[in-house]
Amino acid sequence: MGVPRDLSEFDALVKIIAELRGPGGCPWDRMQTHASLREHLLEETYEVLEALDTGDKGKLCEELGDLLLQIVLHARIAEEAGEFELSEVLRGINTKLIHRHPHVFGSKEAKNVGEVLVNWEMLKKQERDREASMLDGIPKQMPALTYGQSLQKRVARVGFDWDNDEGVIDKLVEEVNELNRASSHDERVAEFGDIIFTLANIARRQGIDLESALRETNERFYGRFSFMEKLCHKRGLELAKLPLSEKNALWEEAKNELAEPDNGRGERT
Repeated sequence: MGVPRDLSEFDALVKIIAELRGPGGCPWDRMQTHASLREHLLEETYEVLEALDTGDKGKLCEELGDLLLQIVLHARIAEEAGEFELSEVLRGINTKLIHRHPHVFGSKEAKNVGEVLVNWEMLKKQERDREASMLDGIPKQMPALTYGQSLQKRVARVGFDWDNDEGVIDKLVEEVNELNRASSHDERVAEFGDIIFTLANIARRQGIDLESALRETNERFYGRFSFMEKLCHKRGLELAKLPLSEKNALWEEAKNELAEPDNGRGERT
């Protein structure tokens, strides 16, 4: 086949992957299956999320390409096995987008995002089996925090939600009290799960993606603790042998040194 002339065309990627999978192609690409690519698909997805979190536009462009590779590669493997073709993937998503946006491609009206979501859920209900739950379409393989928020978003579309944030805060206090009263390990596990689920609900109501928020906190912790280690190395100290008071002092020093700029509200985050 040779190298396609215009590498900006989607069809060029399709042809390259077909060549890699074909006779005389790449041994690694030819041996891949849907199952063997699972970890790569997940890894590329997380790399896209990392690029989004850091705001690195160049990295985002690159990682979206890597993710697109995974999608087209899966489609090629399916075509070779007689399962479906890439054209069916494209036809399916295009048909779904048009069907679920009647306020754009049809005569249906939607005055705001809330009405869009209500219409979306009604259309999805029509597509599901009559006995299926509206929660069935949420992949259970998702990270637990994301899955929890997805459950809450889905049921909120049909009005199963708190009237205000204060009610959820009260629920959080109730769950913390129940954790304090738990008398066995199993009870504590259950109550702790309820606390996290309630926190996820608070985050959802305030427009916070809990997974992203926790990733950012993890990154801040990593940066501050690494800075503590560097300070100890520079000063000839052994971190593990320092009393807790000195460790806390190093932590505060790291926080001050790595503090983010003023966020416009007179605060430092």
